[in-house]
Amino acid sequence: MARANRVQPDGSFGCIPARGAFMGNRGCLHDASGLIRRSQGRRGWITCTLREKPGRGAHGFPVPGRWTPLFFLDEAVACAAGHRPCAECRRAVYDDFRAAWALAFGAQARAVDIDRVLHVARLGPRHSAPAHDLPPGAFYLWQDRPHLQGAGQARPYLGEGYGAAIPSPWQDVTVLTPAPLVAVMRAGWRPVLAPADDRPNW
Repeated sequence: MARANRVQPDGSFGCIPARGAFMGNRGCLHDASGLIRRSQGRRGWITCTLREKPGRGAHGFPVPGRWTPLFFLDEAVACAAGHRPCAECRRAVYDDFRAAWALAFGAQARAVDIDRVLHVARLGPRHSAPAHDLPPGAFYLWQDRPHLQGAGQARPYLGEGYGAAIPSPWQDVTVLTPAPLVAVMRAGWRPVLAPADDRPNW
């Protein structure tokens, strides 16, 4: 039975059978029956691999009082929802992310500092920006649907994948990806896209 733990670009939870390419952790969000009852359990929202690791156990079913397994189509969706790469199971990616963060903000930052900034950004209002000016990997809302920005093109998000590419609109849009993560993408870091869509021009 599919659980409502597939995170969408706007941060909401969907009930989609496919796990997607990444798993996430925000702490414990579920009750004793396994139903998600809140959107966050801690400040550090991370994007992990799907691989099981010692101490974490199987991630298919939530355990009472433990962290809640969340899933994403890809890392661009995870970023739109406000997650960053895990410093443990995705260390190389996290190091690249942290280097881009330093370029974007002019200083090195610890994970706890990054989490603090992202926590504030997630709580604040969404910002607007010209769609064509956003970096590849950012998500925005256009025509009532989330779209992934590419190199001059956009891909509508369909839940289990993306639709065909269309030209990016030349107008202001509501940006779903938190501003600090957009800044990191502008500094050169790119989230990993769904396997079928992980192409150099994106």
